[in-house]
Amino acid sequence: MKKIILAAVAVFGFAFAANAQDGDKATGQTAKGKWLIEANTGNAVLGTTGIYFTSVDGESTFNIGLDGGYFVMDDLAIKAGLGYGSNSAADTNIFSYRLGAKYYVKSMIPVTLDLTGSSIKDAQENPMWLGIGAGYAWFIGNNVSIEPGLRYNVSLNEDFTDEGVLQFNVGFALHF
Repeated sequence: MKKIILAAVAVFGFAFAANAQDGDKATGQTAKGKWLIEANTGNAVLGTTGIYFTSVDGESTFNIGLDGGYFVMDDLAIKAGLGYGSNSAADTNIFSYRLGAKYYVKSMIPVTLDLTGSSIKDAQENPMWLGIGAGYAWFIGNNVSIEPGLRYNVSLNEDFTDEGVLQFNVGFALHF
C-alpha cells in the first residue's frame, strides 16, 4: 500500500511540475485568488462529500455534501469538504470529510489528490481513503464548469476494508 501512496504522490507532483514549467499564466476560473465550490456525484461505499440517493426494497441511503477550495496559485486549489448521510435500514448517520488539492493541467484537466474519511454512528471501524482522480473541465460559462472524471480510492484502514474503489464522478463547480 505504501507503494500505491508514493505512486499517487509522484503522479500528482509530476503533473504539477510539468505544468509549472510551462510559463503559461492561468486566466479566468482557475487563476490565483479565485474560489471554487463544487458538488460531485458520490458512492455509498466510501462515505463521501458527494451527493447521492438510493432506494432498494424500501431501504434508503442518501448523502449530501460540498467541497470548497481556494486557488493558492494559478491552476492549484487547496480543498476541503464536508458531507452528511444516512441509511434507513441500519439507522446509521455518517459524517464525512475531505482534505486535498486539485490541479488543473492546462487549466482544463483537473487532477485531484485527497484524503476522505467518515465517522459512522456506532461503527467499530471507520473508513479512510486516499483518492487520486483526473477528468475534464467543461467550462459552460464564466462561473460554471461540469467536470466528469475517474477516481481511484485506496483504503487506508485495512480493518474497515482492504479493497480499493474505482469511481466515475460528475462534478458541478462554481468559480468566483
